[in-house]
Amino acid sequence: MASERPWLNIYAKGVPAHIDPDAYGSVVQLLEETFKKYGAKPAFKGMGKALTYQQIDRASRNFGAYLISRGLQPGDKIALMMPNLLQYPIALFGALRAGLVVVNTNPLYTPREMKHQFLDSGVKAIVIAENFAANLQKVLPDTQIRTVIVTSIGELLPCVKRTIVNFVVRRIKRMVPSYRIPNTVTFRQALRQGRAFTLPDIPHNPEDVILLQYTGGTTGLSKGAMLTNRNLIANMLQIRAIMEPVLEQGREIILCPLPLYHIFAFTVNCLALFSYGALNVLIVNARDLKSVIKELKAHPVTIMPGVNTLFNALLHHPDFASVDFSHLKITVGGGMAVQRAVAERWQQVTGCYLAEGYGLTATSPLLSVNPLDGTGRLGTIGLPAPSTDMRVVAEDGRICGPNETGEIQAKGPQVMKGYYNKPEETDRVIRDGWFATGDIGLMLPDGFFQIVDRKKDMILVSGFNVYPNEIEDVLATHPKVLEAAAVGIPDEHSGEVVKVFIVKRDKSLTEREVMEFCKENLTNYKVPKSVEFRQELPKTNVGKILRRALRDTATAP
Repeated sequence: MASERPWLNIYAKGVPAHIDPDAYGSVVQLLEETFKKYGAKPAFKGMGKALTYQQIDRASRNFGAYLISRGLQPGDKIALMMPNLLQYPIALFGALRAGLVVVNTNPLYTPREMKHQFLDSGVKAIVIAENFAANLQKVLPDTQIRTVIVTSIGELLPCVKRTIVNFVVRRIKRMVPSYRIPNTVTFRQALRQGRAFTLPDIPHNPEDVILLQYTGGTTGLSKGAMLTNRNLIANMLQIRAIMEPVLEQGREIILCPLPLYHIFAFTVNCLALFSYGALNVLIVNARDLKSVIKELKAHPVTIMPGVNTLFNALLHHPDFASVDFSHLKITVGGGMAVQRAVAERWQQVTGCYLAEGYGLTATSPLLSVNPLDGTGRLGTIGLPAPSTDMRVVAEDGRICGPNETGEIQAKGPQVMKGYYNKPEETDRVIRDGWFATGDIGLMLPDGFFQIVDRKKDMILVSGFNVYPNEIEDVLATHPKVLEAAAVGIPDEHSGEVVKVFIVKRDKSLTEREVMEFCKENLTNYKVPKSVEFRQELPKTNVGKILRRALRDTATAP
């Protein structure tokens, strides 16, 4: 067995090979232990306002009691639809304490996407930022939602600042479209009313589903991954075990530019690092690079999770190099492939190694990550997390040996219970406990794994497999290229050909330069047949480039 799991012998110093996913019976049990342990220490800070663990404890208890007072029962679904506000952890922890199932909802969803998610999950309550309430109004009559709690961007800020922030958001920037939803309450009203009630003692079991986390839906209608107490406890402990050799309890400061409603930040920031007594500094809008840099300058940040596009954008901002990075000891990239050129530049500018990790919504999310002690390898997704097995499987079902390419599969306590109300979809991706990731990759002889690309993004040129990641990595090294994406488009001669979309760093960049550069660095069939320059590339809420959207525009009649 040891030969099949070479990574067991090369974990970073101090990282165990296994964790105990049954160390806690529920996420709520761990939260309550955390509240008591860290008490007066600051837990979350947003727009200059900090809340301590004690304050989050009290507010979330009141919020949970309010939800029960509205007739919600354990097992009912509640949607949380807001950016990174102080309201989010209070609503999340309160809902969990009330025994509800949380349904994270992307605020950028269209009414059609909202309706699908709310109908599919059977949501009965929602906490929503007022900026998006107009869209909710359009679909509300078609849903089961009867409890609507509306919050404003500045609602939990001190009175004067709250008034100013809300006035600017509503009147100056006009970011709150007009809406009319009867019988709503504000978040502050819910907290105030909750004080009059006592949160009952609600049983929480390890196999209870507590989170319905919907996939991005870039390949069609999104599906709800059922994540249990045990799944999330396991992943929290796996993340903590990996980071523990370089962490100090109660002393870490984490920048949180990724949205907490996304599974990456949800588990890493809002659960794992919160449970370690860290301070999470919330960024409301990570696309506002000035606000990200402002917080980096205002706080001695020690940990920063992010995605490749964010790291790349920061590196190209003129003020980024003036940040004091002397406290930064962990930078982790996930959500999409970290490009070698970006990782190398990040370490050069910040002095901090950028460790690439890997995971999916259905795996809570972390499956593997490069060691944080500097022994990781650029271009790989590192080693499996503690208590996690990974393998590579060929199309014919054969288990691949080292350096053989196939689909990556994983098994561990963090793998979801299944897709909500979709048993056939569940059976398609989970067999004998092994989860089929849909990612093509390989295992190196010493146990490090490497992603080649997504199955669905692979381009087939005259029978040859072409992986967009490779082309994008090459283009990222061109000094005049800021961002690049590669897709396959139909071709009558070769089935498909490669097309690339590029955002220029230098306006003088031409199509001929791109072609010549690719010919120097890529085999002929991988060289793009066409180049299109864009002002920006379409991205998901966390900054992952949407190749499907580019492919659709490229093939539209």
